Amino acid sequence: MSAQTPKLADFRRIVVKVGSSLLVDSAKGVLRREWLDALVDDVAERAKAGDELLVVSSGAIAMGRNVLKLARGALKLEESQAAAAVGQIALARVWFDALARHGLTGAQVLLTLGDTEERRRYLNARSTIAKLLELRAVPIINENDTVATTEIRYGDNDRLGARVATMMSADLLVLLSDVDGLYDAPPNENRDAKLVPVVPRVTAEIERMAGAAGSELSRGGMRTKIEAAKIATAAGVHMVIAAGHKLHPLRAIAEGGPCTWFLTAANPITARKKWIGGSLEPKGAIHVDAGAVAALRRGKSLLPAGVVRVEGTFARGDAVLIRGPEGAEVGRGLVAYDKEDAERLVGQNSERIETILGYRGRSEMVHRDDLVIAGE
Repeated sequence: MSAQTPKLADFRRIVVKVGSSLLVDSAKGVLRREWLDALVDDVAERAKAGDELLVVSSGAIAMGRNVLKLARGALKLEESQAAAAVGQIALARVWFDALARHGLTGAQVLLTLGDTEERRRYLNARSTIAKLLELRAVPIINENDTVATTEIRYGDNDRLGARVATMMSADLLVLLSDVDGLYDAPPNENRDAKLVPVVPRVTAEIERMAGAAGSELSRGGMRTKIEAAKIATAAGVHMVIAAGHKLHPLRAIAEGGPCTWFLTAANPITARKKWIGGSLEPKGAIHVDAGAVAALRRGKSLLPAGVVRVEGTFARGDAVLIRGPEGAEVGRGLVAYDKEDAERLVGQNSERIETILGYRGRSEMVHRDDLVIAGE
């Protein structure tokens, strides 16, 4: 992939963020169905090419307030939550129906801030969405506005999109906006403002270019998009801001239409491995036999059968050291079980997990995607 001119076709796992102002006609408060159908045409085209698509979609409150006939303007918290409760049903239905016309299955996933901040919930969300992708479904993700409050929310779906892209080790985050990218000055105030086609790194100068909040239905703005870019690129995810108001916006990006690319020097796997290997404090250790050491160095996951003992106090999702027969550190990773359950699984075949624990847990004690081998 060229560092200067990325192409949509180069990416395989893509998160697409759709704002309320694109999905809902602000004057009428109704769905822009022609636009949605055109976007889903694009999604289906990418899926047919073998890509995995995730959609972070705003619009629940905007659709719900219309159904409930709530007055225009700012809503009280309980009004927003009520509108979201109604709108989430409508939003899921329109996405499901639009995808079904292409033989695709839509799946609603509602997240709160804690789902991407708290380790156990993060792993649950990641596992669920990964299974949906494995089953070739298209996750339609939104913040759970019905229960989220000001103190426990993302605040906008730009940053939610970045968190989802990071959590799912996506290759690319697409922010569809009411502008076609980042300008060096506010384009509505300066006729000479120029589109910035490529941002190699988010600097203080880039942050100064960001303007204020966007449209009435949007909770975002260019500032939140720059924040999203910082989150995404730090995790090895490329990001692009492009105009979403036109029909077939993904096709427009693929054909070289105006947009702004935010580049990362890393990739999602190496960024995640770096995070696991250097940023997390180990809470315990898992001692393994020589056969497990050899398997780990061949790129395999750590299975309970290769574990000889565990130590420390850890919960599911915590970082742990993995030590070989002589006590040397073989690697470190995120453990799939609490210490108490891990102790019960020591030396056991994965097929016996459900019998031993009473529930069907993961086959791996530490999955290879959550594992860093010493010296890598």
